[in-house]
Amino acid sequence: MSTIRVGVDIGGTFTDIVILDEMGNRYFGKTLTTYPDPSAGFIKGLDENLKKYGFSYSDITTIIHGTTLVVNALIERKGVKTALITTEGFRDQIEIGNENRYDLYDLFIENPTPLVPRSMRFPVRERTLADGSVLTFLDETEVKEIFKKADAQGVEAVAVCLLHSYKNDTHEKRIYEIAQEVTPHIRVSLSSEVSPEIREYQRASTTIANVYVQPLVERYLTKLENDLIDQGFIGQFHMMLSGGGTCTVDTACRFPIRILESGPVGGSIAGAFYSKLCDLNNLHVFDMGGTTAKASLIDNGEPLITNEFEVGREHRFMKGSGIPVKVPVVDMIEIGAGGGSIAHIDRMDLLKVGPESASSEPGPACYGKGGTQPTITDADLILGYLNPNYFLGGEMHLDMEAAYKAIEDKVAKPLGLDTIEAAWGIHRIVNENMASAARIHAVEKGKDIRNYPLFATGGAGPVHVCNVAHILGVSEVISPVGAGVCSAFGFLSSPLSFDFVRSYAGRLDQLDFQEVTQLLRDMENEGGSILKQSGVKDADIQVIRTCEMRYAGQNHDISVPIPNGEIDHSSIQSIHENFKQQYEKLYSEASEGVPIETVNWRVVVQGPHPQLSINSSDENNGMNPPVKNKRDVYFQEYDTYTMTSVYDRSTLNPGVEIPGPAIIEERESTMVVTPSYNATIDRYFNLILKAKGESAYDNQDRKQQEYV
Repeated sequence: MSTIRVGVDIGGTFTDIVILDEMGNRYFGKTLTTYPDPSAGFIKGLDENLKKYGFSYSDITTIIHGTTLVVNALIERKGVKTALITTEGFRDQIEIGNENRYDLYDLFIENPTPLVPRSMRFPVRERTLADGSVLTFLDETEVKEIFKKADAQGVEAVAVCLLHSYKNDTHEKRIYEIAQEVTPHIRVSLSSEVSPEIREYQRASTTIANVYVQPLVERYLTKLENDLIDQGFIGQFHMMLSGGGTCTVDTACRFPIRILESGPVGGSIAGAFYSKLCDLNNLHVFDMGGTTAKASLIDNGEPLITNEFEVGREHRFMKGSGIPVKVPVVDMIEIGAGGGSIAHIDRMDLLKVGPESASSEPGPACYGKGGTQPTITDADLILGYLNPNYFLGGEMHLDMEAAYKAIEDKVAKPLGLDTIEAAWGIHRIVNENMASAARIHAVEKGKDIRNYPLFATGGAGPVHVCNVAHILGVSEVISPVGAGVCSAFGFLSSPLSFDFVRSYAGRLDQLDFQEVTQLLRDMENEGGSILKQSGVKDADIQVIRTCEMRYAGQNHDISVPIPNGEIDHSSIQSIHENFKQQYEKLYSEASEGVPIETVNWRVVVQGPHPQLSINSSDENNGMNPPVKNKRDVYFQEYDTYTMTSVYDRSTLNPGVEIPGPAIIEERESTMVVTPSYNATIDRYFNLILKAKGESAYDNQDRKQQEYV
């Protein structure tokens, strides 16, 4: 029996499983996520699919897992009771934040609600200066009393963030030692380990978020790993990192904030894989699942990475209204628009969709599990986009009557619409919301979204992608085989990696070459040691360096690639040129003669990318594909239902052409080809949809795009 690698993505509604064997054959599985213990659904789904395809746990060499556990716990405020120890005088730093206002014209603006209330923030007498020298030594007696008091109040986790600890971590480390002596059962995270970089507000926020979810993640992963071992699994179990690599379970338990977006990032990594495979430099990854929709950009075959991310934006998803975390994350925008997102009437009698989700329990009304709220899935079913008898390949029947009743009672009647109009309204609103989010995300990056073909993934992504593309003015859509479980496949194309950051501020032309070189080497050696412990050979270790830089007087940095090896006059010149190029890309024009400053130095240490091969065919079979059946489907272009051909994706070979409108079904998702698009199959069995001439968008849409 051949060995296999497995990717498992636990989302808010479904748990997706991809099995990849040595020959490049892929086997897909999808099952409902289980609550309150998602690990039960993980084991159940994996067990069923291994048996279904004739494998056993002992055949698995590697399992790579991604989950929304961390981000959901932060958004829903379901972490453990947490305290903060900080330098005397800085107790309120996490509430004050910084000078940035997410809404300049709101006189009653409210900052994000801190994870730690003021009563649980403990100032301690100590002070380290910006150069790392100690002004006031740590009051150890006070620290001991703080831990005793926190323990008496039921605190399970403590974040430690002292001023300038990124420069000198002696006091933070001593606090950790005291905690182990006084309250060893309390989890403690140090900012000098979690986020050792300048800016205490973001450093404190990141450290708090890390320890806030740490006990949850430890319990979850420990139980899951033990359950896998009990089933006979003897391979490597890795977690997906938010920045696109993978890490060991031990690392994930120590730094759970690094797996913040470990589930959603899979779609972006899969997009990067297909971008290179299909010689497409740029892609816009559109991943719509059961709970959320994500949009990210692939530039030159690589996903865009950001080193600062916001969790749980509280004010109309505006930037600055969430909890800032300083960890590498694939740069994406995420909104509450998935198949399970609930449609409702607001106080102004307007139809809204999301962000609340019916999840998997009770789920959309059509699931027949007790749900009564109208959702996007219910609307898609009524519009004919989904086959009630072929959901999850026929394993799950959808209740059409329940969907009708939910939308009629909760949306149609209150608005004075018929049920079909209400269903289309739900479908259209969520498309507009997703297109708007994607457009804003692209504009923030200085990109024209029309130049990025849409890469449709997720269970609901292919259903909505044509209409989203129409709104955005995008003429090409791509959707891979197994689009509904594409995030789990993306995990399998990711290398084992870890990243490090150290703050070293100074003018570029005045750097101490020896000190910077040693700083970088220390990070590289630490990363290499971690990878070698996981079995990566020295020859396979790759190092990627970047530096966050700015012009003197600026407050915002840009990330600049820097060369490997010794830092000397030659490399400084190279760094200067790289900074200029990156700056011009973002802001069109660089400033000559202005001193350049370095802020943070980053190193990514990673193992080799897995060598993946997927099935392909050079045979071009232009024969008409067999029609599976026909059914009435609603299309905006016709403003009514029309009898539409339905195809089984597994029967479609390279070269096949299918004119829209059409429905293309596979077990994990359904592609809705609107009348504005034609579909073909490429050599990798990807669906390629192209607009019929100028019909991708009308004149009004074009004007809106040009205005943006």
